[in-house]
Amino acid sequence: MNEFKKTPTIQDVARVAEVSSATVSRALTSPERVSEATRERITAAVLETGYTVNQMARSLRLRAAKTILIAIPNIGNPFYSTILDAVVQDAAERGYGVLVANRLGGDPTLGLKDYFYSNRADGLLLFDATLDLESLQDLPLVRGNRPLVLSCDDIPDAPLDLVMTDNRDAADTATRHLIELGHKKIGTVRSRTTPNVVSERHAGFERALMRADLPIRQDWIWQGDHAIAGGIAAAESWLALNERPTAMFCGNDETAIGFISRLRQSGVDCPRDVSVVGFDDIAVAEHLLPALTTMRQPRYDMGKVATALLLDILDGPATERTPARRILKSELIIRASTAPPRDCN
Repeated sequence: MNEFKKTPTIQDVARVAEVSSATVSRALTSPERVSEATRERITAAVLETGYTVNQMARSLRLRAAKTILIAIPNIGNPFYSTILDAVVQDAAERGYGVLVANRLGGDPTLGLKDYFYSNRADGLLLFDATLDLESLQDLPLVRGNRPLVLSCDDIPDAPLDLVMTDNRDAADTATRHLIELGHKKIGTVRSRTTPNVVSERHAGFERALMRADLPIRQDWIWQGDHAIAGGIAAAESWLALNERPTAMFCGNDETAIGFISRLRQSGVDCPRDVSVVGFDDIAVAEHLLPALTTMRQPRYDMGKVATALLLDILDGPATERTPARRILKSELIIRASTAPPRDCN
């Protein structure tokens, strides 16, 4: 008797067969890529669950939707607006529309794959590296290639086209700016984005301090949340210290904004009492009081390069290719939130 009350899914088959969803998909679409023993287990699981392959969806995949999907973690974050502008413009120039998926509910990867199997999208620009990439490995191939480009973060060993900035080098540059101003007591607010971005930026921060033979003090390192609230919380901890850093590297601009705002409420002046460097150069950064010194990520270029890579897969020849890696440089934008420490004036 069939134990499944709802319409069985490929995940149900994978659970019964004790394999991954990607393996089930390969067995159904390219059986020669799966061992005979595994195929037999999957066949038995298909019969047990009552799963049927959606032949209509499969046939629809033979026709192009001329639309690409961009997945981002938070559409309200100003970091993504410039990227979206570049994606929409360049896609339109090549005859493609753009759909935006903003942190889907439930299992996000299932929602993303539904765009493909319902013929609503031909390719995916992934700006949310917190998603389960392994689960996305069974997306249908296009001309022998995976129609997926990852941006904003590096997933080690992922066989995907990648566009990102050199986070370690950028954080090193930001921290060296503070050192060159004469600061010897430097702290940081780490930004909770994705594990690799956080670790790379923190590694750059520590590298700059070690090269200058400056202390890396754990009581001067705070964990933020990639939002203004995290900067506010770090500022409150900074205010409670007996010995305070004279300069701070913040993992993103919103954290820096929260940090400066909370200190100002307590009468602490930036940069007279503490210098602050942000990361990203969001639109509001240059309009703050003081205007924020920050690392400018080439967001427009990130959008353009990622879009070009994806559309080259969709429109290119039917030949397997080695995934490309495009590493872009960030630029230090010096404004009014950084200055030499008091004892250097």
